[in-house]
Amino acid sequence: MLASGWRRALIAFVAGAVSVLAVAPFNAWPVLFVTFPVLVWLIDGSAAGRWSGVWVAAGTGWCFGFGYFVAGLYWIGYAFLVDAKTFAWLLPIAVTGLPAYLALYTALGLALARLIWVRGPVRLLALAVALTIAEWLRGHLLTGFPWNTFGYALTEPLALAQSVSLIGVWGLTFLAVAIFSTPAVLADDRSDTPHPFRAPVLALALLAAMAGYGAARLAMHKTEFVPGVKLRIMQPDLQQDAKFNYAAKDAVMARYLKLSDRVTGPQSKGVHDATILIWPESAFPFFLTQQPDAMAQIATLIKPHTELITGAVRVSSDSVPGHVRAYNSVFLIDPDGSIRGIYDKVHLVPFGEYLPFEPWLEKLGLQNLTKQVGGFLSGDRRRAMDVPGAPKMLPLICYEAIFPGESVPRGERPGWIVNVTNDGWFGISTGPYQHFQQARVTAIAEGLPLVRAANTGISGVVDPVGRIIRSLSLGEEGVVDSSLPRALPPTPYSHFGNYALILFMVVSGVAIGRKRIKPKVG
Repeated sequence: MLASGWRRALIAFVAGAVSVLAVAPFNAWPVLFVTFPVLVWLIDGSAAGRWSGVWVAAGTGWCFGFGYFVAGLYWIGYAFLVDAKTFAWLLPIAVTGLPAYLALYTALGLALARLIWVRGPVRLLALAVALTIAEWLRGHLLTGFPWNTFGYALTEPLALAQSVSLIGVWGLTFLAVAIFSTPAVLADDRSDTPHPFRAPVLALALLAAMAGYGAARLAMHKTEFVPGVKLRIMQPDLQQDAKFNYAAKDAVMARYLKLSDRVTGPQSKGVHDATILIWPESAFPFFLTQQPDAMAQIATLIKPHTELITGAVRVSSDSVPGHVRAYNSVFLIDPDGSIRGIYDKVHLVPFGEYLPFEPWLEKLGLQNLTKQVGGFLSGDRRRAMDVPGAPKMLPLICYEAIFPGESVPRGERPGWIVNVTNDGWFGISTGPYQHFQQARVTAIAEGLPLVRAANTGISGVVDPVGRIIRSLSLGEEGVVDSSLPRALPPTPYSHFGNYALILFMVVSGVAIGRKRIKPKVG
C-alpha cells in the first residue's frame, strides 16, 4: 500500500496484466478478487495531499490500465505483419501506443476515485462509480473502443451472463468492480470497518443471486427455431495475403464455391440444404459488383432457392477514375444473382479502415491497414434488412457487434443478428475469442439470436440466451449447418437501457456523500 516510485508502478502494471485472465478465452474471473483489492490498497496509499494524491492515483491507474491493455490487446500487432514490408515498423507503436492511450481512461478513473475517496467499505463504491464512468467514456469518446470492459468478466459461465439482459454491460462493469474489490476491506482498521467480512459475504451472495437468476432464465427459455429457415455459414480460413491479393481472385472464388457446396453427410445436398448461405466480411479481393463472372458463379451456386448474405467492398457512386471511394458492406443476393439489399458499415475502425486526421498523416506516409486510398466511407445508419422466408435480419460488420446498447437500432427490432467479420487479421491469438464472446453478450443483452461468419473463425450460431448451437473453431476451414433460433421478446435492457446503472450510481453517490471525510494520511 505504501509502495512508491517504480515499485508502485510495477505492482499496478502486473495487477493489470494479470486481470486479463478474467476475460475470454481464459474466463478465470476469480483472479480479480486479488487484483482489484491491490488497486484499492494502492489508492489507500497514495500521497496525503489532496491534489498530489490525485496525481499519484492517476499514475497508478495508468500503469494498471497499461498492463491490462498490453496483455489484452497484444494481438493487434498481428495485423501489422500481414503486409510486413509496409507496416511492420509500426508494430511496436501499435502494441504499446493504443494501450498507452486506453490507459488514460483508467488513470482518469482512479483520479476521480481518489477525489471522492472515503474510509471503510463505501470506498469500494467510489472505485466502482469512478471506473464505470471511465470505462463508459472509453466506449464512447473518439468513436469509442469498449473492448474488454471489466463487465465482461461476469459473462462466463453462461448463467452469470444472463444479468446483462437486465443491466447491460455497463451495469455489469459497475458490479464487477464493486464485487471483486471487496476482499480489500479484510485488511481495514477495525475502527473504519468493524465487520470486515460483511462486504465479501455480500459480494458472494450477489454472485450467487446472479447465477440463480441466470439458471432460472436459461431453464425458462429453451432454444426454439424458426420453421423453414436453414442456415449454412462458410468459414474459408483464408490467409490475409490471399484475401487482399487481386491476382488470387479466381482461386479465392473457387474455394468459396467449393466449400459452400461441401457435402457433410450421406443425405446432404450441399448448399441446397440451406435457405440462407452466409459468407464473411470483405469476402473478395475485388469489387463484387464489377465482376459479372463472379456474380454469375454465385447465381449458379445458390439457385434455385438459397439467399446469399456476404460481406464485400462496394464502390461509391461518386467515385471517379483514379480516385475510388468505397464502403465496407453486406450484400443480400437473390438466387437469380440480383442484389436485394445492401448495408454499409457505420462504425469504422480507426487506422484499420480510415486514418484520423487523414490529410496530415498521409503526408507523413501513413495509410490505413486495408490500403483503401482515402479510407472507407461510413454508412448513414444501422438498419434491419428483409430476408425472404426469414425474420428481419440486422447486419453488423466486425466490431459493430460489441458496442453496448448501440448495436441494435431503436424502434427497428430485428429477428436475428448477422455478424460478418474478418478476424484473420489477428492470427491464432486471444483476440478472436474476445470478439466472439463480446458479440455473444450483445445477443444475450438484446434477446436476439446471433449468426456469425468469420473468415478464420470463430463462426457459429448462438441462441438469444447465449447458448452456442453450432460453431467452427478458430483456424478451421468448413461449414456450419444450423436452424435459426427464434428471438425472445425485448429484454428489460433493450427496453430501458442504462437506467439500472444510473440507479446504481445515484445510490452510490448518496452513500459516498454521507460518508465523505478527509482522506486518511497515507
